[in-house]
Formats: sequence, structure tokens, C-alpha cells
Amino acid sequence: MRRPVGIKDVAGAAGVSVGTVSNVINRPESVTEETRRRVLSTIERLGYVRSESARQLRAGRSRILAMLVLDMANPFFVDVASGAERSAREARLGVMLCNSAESPEEEAIYLTMFSEQRVRGVLVTPADMSGHNLDSFRRHEIPFVFVDRIVPSADGCSVSVDDVNGGALAVRHLLGRGCRDIAYVSGPMHLAQCQDRREGALLALAEAGLPPGALRHVEAARLDVTAGRDAGARLLGMSTRPGAVFCANDLLALGVLQTLYAAGIRVPEDVALVGYDDIEFASAAAVPLTSVRQPAFQLGVTAADLLIQETGDNAAAHQHQRIVLQPELVVRASTLARPVR
Repeated sequence: MRRPVGIKDVAGAAGVSVGTVSNVINRPESVTEETRRRVLSTIERLGYVRSESARQLRAGRSRILAMLVLDMANPFFVDVASGAERSAREARLGVMLCNSAESPEEEAIYLTMFSEQRVRGVLVTPADMSGHNLDSFRRHEIPFVFVDRIVPSADGCSVSVDDVNGGALAVRHLLGRGCRDIAYVSGPMHLAQCQDRREGALLALAEAGLPPGALRHVEAARLDVTAGRDAGARLLGMSTRPGAVFCANDLLALGVLQTLYAAGIRVPEDVALVGYDDIEFASAAAVPLTSVRQPAFQLGVTAADLLIQETGDNAAAHQHQRIVLQPELVVRASTLARPVR
């Protein structure tokens, strides 16, 4: 294999010093136009690419932000990552995207890798509700921002969505449609998002004078379509079928919808259905899905901006912030008609 072209090779071929080549790359305004053109032409001809790892060793910090999300197959997190990537790109930084698969064990492995790689900072949607993983990670003094979760202490930033309000929006809507027998299909309840959305649902029931027991709860193993189909089968197996279902995300709701449709259950005539996130597929479903919309792209933009501020040249002036964005209900056909009960 050929040896990679180095900066000394460029300098020799262009007839300039290594320092001049470095100036052309990093401080082009300090070099004459003629010299700059000659060096750039040589770089292109030789195919020279500077070593980012070597640059990081000299500078003492990385240009890579790490991002750890719960599920890369979920379009919601794709939108969040797209927002973060845009902010990073504008700051001339890169994003390394990783997937914890909702597993605290996988999360711990990735956080260890981030510390070993000395990433510039970390955007994380925690899977470990105990906080143990992040407590261990803090020892490495790498800045981090919680995404879609409120940081539990004052030593970090967070950007989240008011999921309690989101859950309340969903159930208030169902109550307003005449539903009184409502089921909540959640993902794993060790996830804060699932807990908060249930809390909001219970709040809406209390406002209507209904007891907590009026909300049936089906906990799914994951937040995906397959788990939603399984939850739908469990709903159909109940002695009395609920008249409305609120799901902790749209993927679960789409799985429930598939099961109900296969069983000949009409949505919304027999069962009203509400999802959460308002991913693109929600409006494209066989029965367009009413959903609680999260500002996913803005979530990623805002979180990355905070991390870039904390790791930038003015990091000493940075103050930690907890930013909470508000969701909104998008009403579609899955709840437009009044259910039979």
C-alpha cells in the first residue's frame, strides 16, 4: 500500500516550507495569492488530506460531537439528529451518532467510548434512569447536554419537551370526544418520557373528575411498531375493549392500528387512537393518526447550540440552561368521529 501523502511531501513538491503549507490550510490570509494557488494546486495534485487526529493532538480538543439516542430507527430521533447536525456543521464540527437501543448497558459502553475518544462534547437522551452512567461519565469533564430529558442537577444543560403537558393534551382531546374508557400504551417505564406522558394522562383524568384507575396501562417492551402490534393484541384480549388508546409514540400507535385493522376493529368508530411525536408516517397511515407533535428538529438545533457554546472559545462565560419546549396536538382522522363508548 502507498504511504499517505504528508504535509512534508506537499511542501517539497510546492517548493515551500512546511509552515507555509500549514498557513495556506489554516491561515490563508497570511500567504500571498501566488503562493496560496501553488500550494493548493499541489495539494489537489497529490491528493493530500490533513490528519484530523494529529491536529486534535496538537490543539488538545476534538472537533467531533457525540450524540447518543434511544433508537435510530425512530424517525423522531432522525429529525432530532438532523437539527443537531445542522448546528454542528455551521460551527464546522462533526457529529458521531450512536444508538443505545433503550439499553442502559449499551449506553454505558458508548459513554466509555466517548471518553476514550476525547470527544468535544456529548448530546445524550438517557436510557439509564438511575443516573449512574452519567455520574461516572462526569468524571472525565467532557461537557454534555441532555436531549428530550431534563437534567436532574445544576451541572449540565438540557433541552426537553413538556411531556406531562403532551400526555394531558392527548387525553383531554379523547375526553372531549366522549371517551371515558382509555388505555395508555407505553414503552419501558424506566424511560422518563413514558413516565411523564402517563403522568400527563392521569392529570387530564383528574381534571375531569375521573380516578387513576380509569386509565388502563399496557407496557410494551420497546417503542417500535412490532411492540405496538403486540400491545394491540393485548388490548383485544381484554374482557372489555377500551374505547380509546393513547400511545407513548407514533410507532407504537401504528402497530396498534395494524392489529386493530387486521381484527376488523374500526378506527375511530370503535376505538379512537392518539400517538406521540407526529412523525411523517403518522399522517400517511391508512387512518391518518392524531398525534402530539414534538418540535424534533428544533430540539436538536437548540441542544447542539448549547453544547457548542459550552465547548467554544467563550466557554468560561457559559451558563447552564434548562430549556423546555412545548408540544402541540395535531388532530387527524383517528379521533375525528366519536367512539361507541
